[in-house]
Amino acid sequence: MKPGIHPKYYTDGIVCATCGTVWKIGSTRPNLRVEICANCHPFYTGEQRIVDTAGQVDRFMRRLNVAQERQSELEARRSSRTQPTKKKSLLKEIYGEEAE
Repeated sequence: MKPGIHPKYYTDGIVCATCGTVWKIGSTRPNLRVEICANCHPFYTGEQRIVDTAGQVDRFMRRLNVAQERQSELEARRSSRTQPTKKKSLLKEIYGEEAE
């Protein structure tokens, strides 16, 4: 092996940013970090946990709530239009309640 041509070899390991698990491996890069690992990933653990690093789930839930509210308002308007209004007879309107 020639000296000075090979990269430096680090044996620090990989660190999971979510659960803090450390694996001792060798690499040419120091301080490797991963966002999620097999110890904390929902597929492997069986837990129903949402891993949200960028707030995407919160934004989606807000949009979903707004859409559901808008849909319920439209339904209320449609149902109020389709309900028959109570019409007063023309005689009662002219003569009042005595026209029966």
